Amino acid sequence: MKFRLNTFMDGWQLQRWLMVGVMTLFIGLSFWSPPAWATVVEDIPNLSASRSTWIADQGDLLSVVTERSINKSLSKIAKQTGTDVRIITLRGLNYGETAESFANALFQKWFPTPETQANQVLLVYDARTNAPAILVGEDSLKLLPEEVANSIAFENILIPIRKGNYNEAFIGAGERFAAVITGQTDPGPPEVEMTVFAESNFPTAEETNDTSSAVLVIVLLILATAIPMLTYYYYQRS
Repeated sequence: MKFRLNTFMDGWQLQRWLMVGVMTLFIGLSFWSPPAWATVVEDIPNLSASRSTWIADQGDLLSVVTERSINKSLSKIAKQTGTDVRIITLRGLNYGETAESFANALFQKWFPTPETQANQVLLVYDARTNAPAILVGEDSLKLLPEEVANSIAFENILIPIRKGNYNEAFIGAGERFAAVITGQTDPGPPEVEMTVFAESNFPTAEETNDTSSAVLVIVLLILATAIPMLTYYYYQRS
């Protein structure tokens, strides 16, 4: 009797630890999410008098060649007109933060007074939400009208990005900034290509989520079947 009692207790402990493992797996999968890197205003260095970089690719979206091309275009603007155009790309923002709120906070950090803001243009792009924001100082509006500034942010940037081409988007934006602000003919936004989309063979986000849920259910069903069987075989061998 003592031997059978010990066997029963060992089997009950085995089943309990298996159930704990299942619950741990279930809870871990429910709360798991991929790591996120959020940028805050404090991550962006202050400007200095010797700073000659006009683009800060915090989102790591652009090639070195693209950054050089953009710096060349924006440096040309500063030398010819005294207007400083700066571009910031971001990988993502904290929850509740938007590209617009980030741009406003950074604009105030870099240029705290109306006098320092007057000749400034700031374009911010958040890759996680695919959202741009642009701010133009009062004097810069004389060279870069609000309508054109918004067109650069929402057309020159977003149209190429829809095709997955970040480099084309920001090079085009830099060139249009340079043309408009230095008084050349406005090249306008890129043309929107009208295409007929064939049915995709790739799963949508909803389909991916459904597949993940189905896999989780199958795993739990297998474990729910395996636990009693393992316990049964344990009793038999004992």
